[in-house]
Amino acid sequence: MNKIVWCLCAILCFNAQVWSQETAQKVELEEILARISTQHKVSFNYQSGILDDIQLSPPPTEFSLTLQLAYLEERTPLKFTRIDASIIAITKTMQICGYVMDPGSNAPLEGVTIVTTNASTLSDASGYFKLAVSDPTTRVTLSHLGYGVMEREAGSFDTKDCGPVLMIPQREELRSIQIDAYLVKGIAKASDRTTLIDYDQFSLLPGMIEADVLHTVQALPGISSLDETVSNITMRGGSNDQNLILWDDIKMYQTGHFFGLISAFNPHITQKAQVIHNGTDAALTDGVSGTIHMKTDQTITTKFKGIAGLNLLNAEAFADIPLNARSSVQLASRRSLDEVYRTPTYTTYFDRITQTTEADLNEVEVTNSDQTFNFYDVGARWLYQITAKDKIRLNALVIDNELRFNETANVGQEQQTRESSIAQRSYAAGLNYTRDWNATHATRAHIYESDYILRAINADVLESQRFLQENRVSETRVKLEHRMTQHNWRTLLGYDFTETEIINLNDVDVPRFVRRDEEVLREHAGYAQVHYTNPNNTLFVRGGVRANYISTLDTVLLEPRLSTRVALGKHIELQALAEFKHQNTSQIINFQNDFLGIEKRRWQLSDNDSIPILTSKQASLGMIFQKKSWLLDLNGFYKEVDGITTQSQGFTTKYEFAREQGSQETYGVELLLRKKTGALSTWISYAYLDATYRFESLPEISFPSNFDVTHTLTVGSTYSTEKWDLSAGLNYRTGRPTSIPLAENSVQDNQIQYAEANQERQPDYLRVDASALYRFKLGNSLRAETGISAWNLTDRQNVINDYYRINAQNKPAQFSRYALGLTTNAVFRLIL
Repeated sequence: MNKIVWCLCAILCFNAQVWSQETAQKVELEEILARISTQHKVSFNYQSGILDDIQLSPPPTEFSLTLQLAYLEERTPLKFTRIDASIIAITKTMQICGYVMDPGSNAPLEGVTIVTTNASTLSDASGYFKLAVSDPTTRVTLSHLGYGVMEREAGSFDTKDCGPVLMIPQREELRSIQIDAYLVKGIAKASDRTTLIDYDQFSLLPGMIEADVLHTVQALPGISSLDETVSNITMRGGSNDQNLILWDDIKMYQTGHFFGLISAFNPHITQKAQVIHNGTDAALTDGVSGTIHMKTDQTITTKFKGIAGLNLLNAEAFADIPLNARSSVQLASRRSLDEVYRTPTYTTYFDRITQTTEADLNEVEVTNSDQTFNFYDVGARWLYQITAKDKIRLNALVIDNELRFNETANVGQEQQTRESSIAQRSYAAGLNYTRDWNATHATRAHIYESDYILRAINADVLESQRFLQENRVSETRVKLEHRMTQHNWRTLLGYDFTETEIINLNDVDVPRFVRRDEEVLREHAGYAQVHYTNPNNTLFVRGGVRANYISTLDTVLLEPRLSTRVALGKHIELQALAEFKHQNTSQIINFQNDFLGIEKRRWQLSDNDSIPILTSKQASLGMIFQKKSWLLDLNGFYKEVDGITTQSQGFTTKYEFAREQGSQETYGVELLLRKKTGALSTWISYAYLDATYRFESLPEISFPSNFDVTHTLTVGSTYSTEKWDLSAGLNYRTGRPTSIPLAENSVQDNQIQYAEANQERQPDYLRVDASALYRFKLGNSLRAETGISAWNLTDRQNVINDYYRINAQNKPAQFSRYALGLTTNAVFRLIL
């Protein structure tokens, strides 16, 4: 009781002192600070003018320094911060306020989050908010579902009248997330059963130290690369040219650096990706086996962001630069290190793409020297919010790969050297304009130009011959579509025009031969689609149809599309998807094994003669079980692709030089089981595949596809915290089909005679990977991350291809190409 009395007395005395001080004569704040500085041996740092026109009664001299500063903070719009024992910084606090509204309807927005570095609040039902900030330069961030994130300085708010603050709608079609952390954090399943990858949230997968989209997708069931390259990804048993690869709605004809070993798309500017196996949106065409759509960030930033990094393959840089409150630009670039220093990792990759293949068959020794390989990519994205209803996006991308080497041999009695080279280059640009008429209607116009060039010069030192090959693709597309949203219904209407030109050139100097083929194909398409989701999100239906008219070939194709999902209770969902698709381009594979073993692929247009239009039909059924931390995803599918050619299927043994047309029938089962425990995510994915060719004009009408990998199994685990990402995993698959020469009479008329097509299997493939990434701070705004990865930890020798050539004894000689052995990489990045 006595303690309580003493506390009450102390409080009354303190208040009496303050009250008596308040009644004292007011003086300038600068005079008060001078007295405190003398009394407590401290100095004050502040901007000029911050103390002007501030008068008050001085605090009691018997107060401690802490109490005197608290007294001043309570009675002035200033904040006093102790820098050290003798220095005190003074900053001016202020109140910001406003009414957050939708710019189209002027309706107030409730629940908008307003955040500074040390304070936050929410807008009320009238859209009103107020928040204390330290000074006018404080960055204030406003965010709300369905609207773009807005970042402004505190001084830009109307603090006198609390004026309106207009949020900019984010009209990109939002895909409802049904399953978060599908595999690891950052990989999710949408309501239409497409897979979404968000690299802002992404953690880590085994063997990776960066967010490489085309490597990430290979962790999903049904997607793999039989030769470890990102340019030869197979989706549900289809060849790589049957995949549609989009970068911000631009179709890309080149996807890899190092001739496919790493992705050509800078991971820092590629923020999101969507993977579609089946039930494709009616707005998309091409890609009879599947679609991978990469996207840049669609948010206008008002704060500079930068990344600079270095790994053992390339240097990288990225910048997100605000131009003003309505516009920002992103720039990203990577360049290989070979011109500066050839790292062991670079050497391993280089040796992988340039495996010598036929050196043992030459009677004259040929040596390769001065081998140089370089690559770079440059990407840019500009966003401009013209008005609250009008937005422009401009994209540009350049990709370049170039290999040069010398071949030297003694021809006659003279030593001769000739240079060979191969280069791949892509140039792409796209313009997207969106107009939001109101809350229910939006129109989008998109145009792009995508160009690809492959140029190879093979200088044969033995034959004194130079062989030039060129493949050029130039594609222009214009798309116009209108979206209508009403309650739980969405309707899409659109028109699409595409013009594709492909040029193939063969030029031989001795004997002189030149052939140049130029083809142009034009296609018009109209599409309509309806999308319904019931109020409690237990039913999703999206159905549409696409009508295509290929004017060059006078061909009409109707393509229905369907995607449905229904929830059965709380934990189980069923899904059904179906589609018809077509595409007008395919890749012809030229194996030039004396060209350091590099495989050259040439794009060609369908002509409805030697190269038919590729058409496909696919259906799939599946179920998802989700309870607590467990997830089970099971799908079965059936797919037919008509119009394939032997030239596009990668034959390296029997039928390598055949030119026939056929079809492929594929069915399979895909399964994913995932368990999430706190920061640890563990998964097992399995795919069963049966893919069969049918070529009516070949002696063997039906036989296993080159991509008929019966069993594929992936096991992985990722541990992810704020500072650490650790991941390890195993990849296994049965060997791919191959053909072997006959045991007897294996060579006739200078041609190898093979047993039945694709009845043998290459050895099974097994690879173990691991990676680690550590993040740390170097200052208030500067962060860093460093990591290391190991690919094929056991250094297993995996065969990825076999072929045969006739040797000097007139016998078939077997040659094999191998996947990467033990390959390590390391990275260090600075992030601002």
